[in-house]
Amino acid sequence: MSRSKSLGALRWLTRSSHNGLAGNFVPSTQCIPTQITRSMATELDIPPVSPLTAFADAHVAGQHPTPEDIPKPQWNTPSALATLYDFPTMEPLQFLQFKAQHLLLPLRKDILHRAVVYEGDRTRQGTASTKWRDDVRGSGRKIRPQKGTGKARLGDKKSPMLRGGGVAFGPHPRDFSTDLPRKIYDLAWRTALSYRYRRGQLIIVNDNISYPKGVSPYWLADVLEKNQWDKKFGRSLLITEVKKERLFRAVAEVGQHARVLDREDVDVKDLLETGRLIIEKTALQRMLYYHSKDLQSKPAKA
Repeated sequence: MSRSKSLGALRWLTRSSHNGLAGNFVPSTQCIPTQITRSMATELDIPPVSPLTAFADAHVAGQHPTPEDIPKPQWNTPSALATLYDFPTMEPLQFLQFKAQHLLLPLRKDILHRAVVYEGDRTRQGTASTKWRDDVRGSGRKIRPQKGTGKARLGDKKSPMLRGGGVAFGPHPRDFSTDLPRKIYDLAWRTALSYRYRRGQLIIVNDNISYPKGVSPYWLADVLEKNQWDKKFGRSLLITEVKKERLFRAVAEVGQHARVLDREDVDVKDLLETGRLIIEKTALQRMLYYHSKDLQSKPAKA
């Protein structure tokens, strides 16, 4: 078979696959529940001419394109939809859309474990210190003769076997911090947020988590109880963009029901401890921005 005939057969096969000759299966949404049909459905813009057909036509016309010139079809990647609520009435305000790389990541317990260990090692002070026999003040004279006393041999008064002497193999100041690649740490942040999102435990509110003036501190406890965010349901973590002193004092009095942290003090471990996260919109957006540097970087060329 000549080259032109083979290219023509290839064009016919490609076009027939687009015209439905290769298979007449039409996907249906009847098997998908109504409430999740819109969230699960994805659409693909199929070009009128296949990229492979255009590549073959270019060769027939005498052109010599490279495989890199073949246009790649663009898939619409799924996105995460979340509801923005008004605090404390919890009235729905609008829908928010996030990238799949932010809130739709699979659960990776190994990465979360590495991030929690990394944060714990960095918070260890490592200031424990003891004195060895050379650091203890005292004379170096031998206490008693080596032989003839009927007692055990003994050195100076700074021996670890004597009271007031040095400490054998005691702790000394050291650095307990370990290393973790920045990309893995950022991935752990987004994995923890994705885990909360899929379980319905990521509650996004507008930037008004505050404590009104002239009300009892137990006003916040009532809000947590009515929304089932209190101790009975696993406590809650309130995350604000800026530190609010009045809110911190109010939460301190009802500390058994909730915690409050500003964004700069939050770690991966904090995202996994309580029953749910109540986070301000700006705090979540900046959190995802600062921990998505690996998505913005380009891989090195060989």
